[in-house]
Amino acid sequence: MHTDTPGHFSAKSRLSGIVLGIALGVLWLWALAIAPAERHQGEVYRIIYLHVPSAFAAFASSVVLLFYSVAGIRTRKPELLHWQKACAEVGLMFTVITLATGSIWGKPTWGTWWTWDARLTTTFLLALLYAAWLLLHASLSPGPGRVATCSVLGILIFADVPIIYKSVTWWRTLHQPQSILRAGESTMSGDILVPLLAGVVVTCGTGIWLMAQRAVNLKLRDDLESSSFGG
Repeated sequence: MHTDTPGHFSAKSRLSGIVLGIALGVLWLWALAIAPAERHQGEVYRIIYLHVPSAFAAFASSVVLLFYSVAGIRTRKPELLHWQKACAEVGLMFTVITLATGSIWGKPTWGTWWTWDARLTTTFLLALLYAAWLLLHASLSPGPGRVATCSVLGILIFADVPIIYKSVTWWRTLHQPQSILRAGESTMSGDILVPLLAGVVVTCGTGIWLMAQRAVNLKLRDDLESSSFGG
């Protein structure tokens, strides 16, 4: 993973952003107007088309963060923090969306906005860890030490994702069991599964686009600050 020169990247970024924006609009229209409501849960089930893709995007952010965290521990290069910070910011955003949409779904389904369910709790922990990374980064002085310390926390953030995924099988939980990534066939019908999987792909792509754009912006900001101080 890398970033191009600012001008070249901006041209590709605009085109990619337009394509992703159109794809998201089409998918949301599909989810709201074309895909059928779930037989038992009714119209409230449609929030799954935002909830599940956001969760996968939050997890994808942790995977990219892991990559740059391992690189940070090995090389201690400060520029790696641009991508790490971008991953933490985007990951936190998607985790908050996941928690919010889960609460909206949970109220009519479980009768409560929140419960300390195993999956909810571990997902809430993911949000706290992303926020902790940002606070840690802001509290440390620039240098190899900050790169190493933030990188360690980045690896710990990723370690929470398998726990979230397996929480519904390791502990008794109100949350429904695995419906997409499970042994055997999916429990969802094709007319629900297809737009959901498409939403996961496009939302994860959007998350990566946001991380790349943010990483470039952070680099540009640091370069401008360095040139200002140098002048």
